[in-house]
Amino acid sequence: MRVSLKDVALHAGVSIKTVSNVVNDYQHVTPGMRARVQASIDELGYQPNLTARHLRKGRTGIIALALPELGNPYFAELATEIINAAAEHDYTVLLDHTRGRRDQEILVSQGFRTRVIDGLVLSPIELEAEDLRSRTEQVPLVLLGEREYDLPHDHIAIDNVAAARAAVRHLIGLGRRNVAFIGARRGHSQPAHLRLRGWRDELDAAGLVADSRLVAATDGWEHADGARAMAGLLDSGRRPDAVFAYNDLIAIGALRALSERGLRVPEDVAVVGFDDVAEGRFGAVTLTSVSPDKAAIARMAVESVLAQLNGGEQRGRRIRPGYRLEKRESTLGTSGALAHSRGPTPSAG
Repeated sequence: MRVSLKDVALHAGVSIKTVSNVVNDYQHVTPGMRARVQASIDELGYQPNLTARHLRKGRTGIIALALPELGNPYFAELATEIINAAAEHDYTVLLDHTRGRRDQEILVSQGFRTRVIDGLVLSPIELEAEDLRSRTEQVPLVLLGEREYDLPHDHIAIDNVAAARAAVRHLIGLGRRNVAFIGARRGHSQPAHLRLRGWRDELDAAGLVADSRLVAATDGWEHADGARAMAGLLDSGRRPDAVFAYNDLIAIGALRALSERGLRVPEDVAVVGFDDVAEGRFGAVTLTSVSPDKAAIARMAVESVLAQLNGGEQRGRRIRPGYRLEKRESTLGTSGALAHSRGPTPSAG
C-alpha cells in the first residue's frame, strides 16, 4: 500500500503538518526535526504525490514540448535536457511531434491540450507571426529555434548569425576562400536565413565574394539532403574548398558525398556543421560543429514557463544562451584536432 504523510508522522512521532513542511522544504524546520522526519521518509519509502501537489495549486504538473522532428538527434538531445530540467521542478513533459507542418504547429499553439498542460515550449518551423497573434489561449508559451517573431512571447535561441559567422571565420582562418553554404530551405526564407546571413556577413567582412552559386538549397535537413546538395555543387563545376552546413546531419551527408568522389576532408574540402550531435563526434572523420548550450536552453525554457505561471510579466524577451565552436578533424585534420583537444576550447559566444 502507498505510504501516506500520516504513516510518516506516526513513525516519526510528529504531526502531519511537520512532515508536510519537511516534504515541501519549508525553511522553518529545525535541522534535528528535519533529519528525524527524513529518516522516517527513507525507512518507509514515502513518495510525495506530485499530482495532488500540483492540483492543489490549480495545475496539472505537465509542460508540453512540441518539436518538428523527433528523429533528428538535435531535437532528441534537447528533449532529454528539457525533461531533466522539468524534473528538477517536479514537472512531467508531454512530447508532441509537429513534423514541422504549419497546421500542426497552429493546432499546438492554439491550445488543443490546454486542459492537461500548464505551459507549452514550441520549436516552430512553418508557423507565422499572424498565427500567434490570433492566439487567445492563456497557457504560457515559450518559443525555441531560429525563427524570429516580434511577439510577446519569450524566445530562447542562440545568436544564429554570430554563431554562423564564427564557423565561417574559422574556415577563412584556415585559408579557405570558396566557402559553400548547404541547407538553405528551398522555397522558404526561414528558418535557415539567419545562418545564411551569418555566412554572407563573414565572407563580406573578409573581403570575399559571397557567391550565390555556392548556396545549395535542400528540401529537408537529413543526411540524404546533404549528400545530394554536396554532389550537386561538385557537379556544377564550381567546387568549394570549404562547406558550412545548416546542421550536422547535412554536414555528415556532405562528408559521405565527398568520400564517394574521392575528395579528402579537410585537405580538399573542410566541413563545419551545426548542433554538435553525438553522431558527428564518432564518424570516420569527426565533425567540427557549432555547439549550442542545450542544457542552458532547456533550463531557460522551463524557468520561463514557471515564471509565467507564478505571475511573472517578463514576456517577449529574446534570451540568448551560449554556444561554442567545437573544432575537430573535418577542419583541422587528425593531428590538428588532437592538438586542439589538449587545449581549452574558446567560447564563440
